[in-house]
Amino acid sequence: MTIVAVMPIKLNNERLPGKNTMLLGGKPLLQHELDGLKSTNLIESINVFCSNEDVIPFLPEGVNFVKRPEYLDLPTSNFNQIFEAFMDTMNADIYVYAHATAPFISVETMKECIEAVMSGEYDSAFCAVKLQDYLWQNGEPLNFDASNLPRTQDLLPIYQETSGVYVFRKETYEKYRRRIGRKPFIKEVSFKESVDIDNPEDFELAEALVNINI
Repeated sequence: MTIVAVMPIKLNNERLPGKNTMLLGGKPLLQHELDGLKSTNLIESINVFCSNEDVIPFLPEGVNFVKRPEYLDLPTSNFNQIFEAFMDTMNADIYVYAHATAPFISVETMKECIEAVMSGEYDSAFCAVKLQDYLWQNGEPLNFDASNLPRTQDLLPIYQETSGVYVFRKETYEKYRRRIGRKPFIKEVSFKESVDIDNPEDFELAEALVNINI
């Protein structure tokens, strides 16, 4: 069973330019999750998929640079386009799709997700935050009866997907053309693990949390 990890990287981010190589806790942002992937000891090949070779000096030892077409750096490029381009270059039974912008995903969380898919019980795995509160959509209660208000602990939980790490079988993607299949393992993560860095405010939050265990 071949397990391959890919981290898509571009160096010309719009909302926070250069974020993937900015220092967080003394090391470049992208290194946090790459080091975690290495520490799982479950992945045969860990790869950064980037169009710009300037990223190479920032890669930890044992992480490969795979050059991708520059058109995938466009703001309109989506997961399917990026992943299918990578899949064409590297075959695997199970793919681990990681994001540099989620630096606090723990090694234990990564291992749980990978092992869940390896077991064959699940066709995919992803991280999520559990929401168990009064939620509204389009001016209407989404998950409760407003005229017969339940206790929050009795509400049916709703899970908010985070961008930390996705694990899925190749056959799952080929069948559904998505990274989450029909029988996913949902790994509930902490607030810190759920942090995703898109803008300067997110980076400031990450800097405040980097040395705090919560």
